[in-house]
Amino acid sequence: MKVLHLSSFDSSGGAARAAYRIHVGLKQIGIDSQMLVQYQAIRDQTVLTVEDKVKAKLRSILDSSISKFRSPTHYLFSPQWIPDAVAAKVAQIDPDIINLNWVCNSFLRIETLLRLQKPLVWTLQDMWPFTGGCHYSLGCDRYQVTCGHCPQLNSTKEQDLSRWVWQRKAKAWQHLNLAIVAPSQWMAKAAKGSSLFRNLRIEVIPFGLDTTVFKPLDMRVARDLLNLPQNKQLVLFGAIDATGDKRKGFHLLQAALERLRQADWSERIELIIFGSSAPDNPLDLGFEAHFLGHLHDDLSLRIAYAAADVMIAPSIEESFGQTASEALACGTPVVVFRDTGLADIVDHLQNGYIAQHCDIQDLAQGIAWILSSEQHHELRVAARRKAEQAFSFEVVGKQHLSLYEEILQETRCNQGLLEAFTHSVL
Repeated sequence: MKVLHLSSFDSSGGAARAAYRIHVGLKQIGIDSQMLVQYQAIRDQTVLTVEDKVKAKLRSILDSSISKFRSPTHYLFSPQWIPDAVAAKVAQIDPDIINLNWVCNSFLRIETLLRLQKPLVWTLQDMWPFTGGCHYSLGCDRYQVTCGHCPQLNSTKEQDLSRWVWQRKAKAWQHLNLAIVAPSQWMAKAAKGSSLFRNLRIEVIPFGLDTTVFKPLDMRVARDLLNLPQNKQLVLFGAIDATGDKRKGFHLLQAALERLRQADWSERIELIIFGSSAPDNPLDLGFEAHFLGHLHDDLSLRIAYAAADVMIAPSIEESFGQTASEALACGTPVVVFRDTGLADIVDHLQNGYIAQHCDIQDLAQGIAWILSSEQHHELRVAARRKAEQAFSFEVVGKQHLSLYEEILQETRCNQGLLEAFTHSVL
């Protein structure tokens, strides 16, 4: 079996990391797997590019120009209207099956999917595949019908850019041999409720990770390496643009920390933040805060996770949440919100805490529960065990392989029936 993964990036951002990990996981169980990307950063002969970076950058600028009227939230909106060279490159590689990942940033035009002429599996890194262009709906449910009147575009018109993008998807994708992989039950539910994907096969397979890289490290050693205090309980928060992206929930963590400060935790807790640098004007969090900046390699992330007593991942909307699974693999309990993809990662009161969605008081209670738990060591052991059993490359790779085999078998059967029917008619 020859598998090809399409992804705009191979390492930049959580979606790219997830796609590359699927690819590596398949290779580790002996599958012939390759990646085709728009921008390559990893030195890996199985990762290929469609074109040079100059053409890719120009394509990105042109694609984004049509959606210049952005939402006040500044979230991504991708029309994907610029022609691309992907289909020709795919034809040269000639895979048996194609796994789509995050293919925005002008990498893959909506209409190109029909030209690929292969069975397709789409791993949902965000909501874009079934919306009119937004990557997360921010509570809007118009993707369940035909989009239009898009709040992220500040649009008051039904026939707006989001409706145009939705219509293009509906027309181009109606006859695709397409199956969907959602990394969480939350994302699967959203996809099933969408007008574009509700009639498709949707499977839930979590994002995998290398549990030989993300693994426990002595807490004292980790804190020494990061120059963090040994006599405090450390609360960890991190994401890309950790303090700036409202969807990641830092404002909710701030409010929860204020509740803890009022409950006399201020002398016991300090905060660690990665994914953002220290602001020019220090934040008044009521606790000492240590900013680690942007961590670009897995070893640095592992050390940060191992240094913490608890990881907080308070995203409002999230397809999965790899910081949470990575933290568990390093033996660090995690606090998340219900009704997000993160809730699939954590087992409530076993390796972390699942708070009610956007409930600040419950978030604070979850942090306090873990920090004050007499079974903290057991929580750490359970965290590691969950990662090994649910997210290892071998486990996740075999789930993908099983799905691919089923799809290819079904495709061969359908082709055989079509050939038999055609022969009988002739």
